[in-house]
Amino acid sequence: MADKPEEPERGDLAPRDDEPTFRPSPLEIDTKLSIAVDLPPAPPQEVPEDEAAVAIDDIPVDPGFVASPTEPTTTSVAIVASRLATGPTATQQDAGDGVVPLPGQDGHSDAFAQSRRDRLRGEHSPQPEPAAMLTADRLLEVNRKTRPGPEGPWQRFVYNVTFRTVNLGDSAKVRARKELDHRIQKQFEGGTRFVPVLTRKGGVGKTTITTLLGMALADAREDRIIAVDANPDRGTLSERVPKQTRATVRDVVHKAASIGGFTDFSALVSRDETRLDILASDTDPLLSEAFDENDYNVVADLAARFYSIVLTDCGTGIVHSVMRATLQRADEIVIVSGGSVDEARLASETLTWLEANGYTDLVRNAVVALNTATHATNLVKLEEIESHFRSRVREIVRIPYDPQLAAGSVVNWKDLKPLTKLSARALAALVVEGLPAERA
Repeated sequence: MADKPEEPERGDLAPRDDEPTFRPSPLEIDTKLSIAVDLPPAPPQEVPEDEAAVAIDDIPVDPGFVASPTEPTTTSVAIVASRLATGPTATQQDAGDGVVPLPGQDGHSDAFAQSRRDRLRGEHSPQPEPAAMLTADRLLEVNRKTRPGPEGPWQRFVYNVTFRTVNLGDSAKVRARKELDHRIQKQFEGGTRFVPVLTRKGGVGKTTITTLLGMALADAREDRIIAVDANPDRGTLSERVPKQTRATVRDVVHKAASIGGFTDFSALVSRDETRLDILASDTDPLLSEAFDENDYNVVADLAARFYSIVLTDCGTGIVHSVMRATLQRADEIVIVSGGSVDEARLASETLTWLEANGYTDLVRNAVVALNTATHATNLVKLEEIESHFRSRVREIVRIPYDPQLAAGSVVNWKDLKPLTKLSARALAALVVEGLPAERA
């Protein structure tokens, strides 16, 4: 009998013809396999701001390690919320600061935007709110009873005929007027804003522009506006409103120690129908020349206690000490130019003098009021004057001819031509937009 062929040992992996192929389990391999692969670092992934994904902490994995089925192991994996793109930096987290500061709490953001449009209904503010935030559109529910009636002839007619059930809204003209009002009514925080009105040329209408600007501001705003005549050469600002007192800036200086409130101060000013207060200059040229830098600072300090905006009607003496004190307090300036060649040139030279004396920022933020009621306006190209100033300042506004202004007497706001009032309101809106909303 032939010998039976010898069976292979268990270590021999060669299969026999009469048995199925046998593949060992990876668990029966005693040797661990380690593979080293050099991969370039993955680029950092930015998480979209509108998503809040989760990230798994990086855990080293051995590709040759396989857990034994008889000895199961448990690995804890930490799940952490991924950082948004605008979250704190690694340095901040290492220092223990894991809280992202809210807007307005880092000392660099505006505390308030004077509006609740960017916040949800009923959401609390992170900081105490000023009284200006309690507006009618925030507190009142808009319905048939609280919604105001439309302005405009046709809109009002439809509103009345339908027994106040159909409200077409305001006309386009009324909407434009209200939008201009909204720009002028910008709220300020942190003190009084000072706006000098000046130029080196006399007779171009500085006093007229100061009066128009002050009336436009006082007519649209709810806070107090005052115009101070700081012309050392016998200013005429007080003659543009009905005179209610004979007091001047000299009286304010003499009585400064006894002025304890707004009632005391208001007895020294004249007020017109728009609620613009006017503080007159001295009528005696000898006394007015004695009004110097220190006197102006006394008047300005008192005005800053009671008024939100102080307009200063400056004289032509740009090197006078009063001008130095005025410019040191200025938040913005208004340059007045006439429509003639020499008036426009002297207005431009005023800007050059300001730049040469360290007031470059005021020049860049300045507004030029182009008074077209001056002599020889019809003989020059106003577009060329505007083009010149547009290269140097922020904005230019044309003030049209108006018989009431040309008379050089009392100005009644309600009697001005519509175009004149519109130009004055446009000037007021531009001036307000150039003033800082907040001040430290």
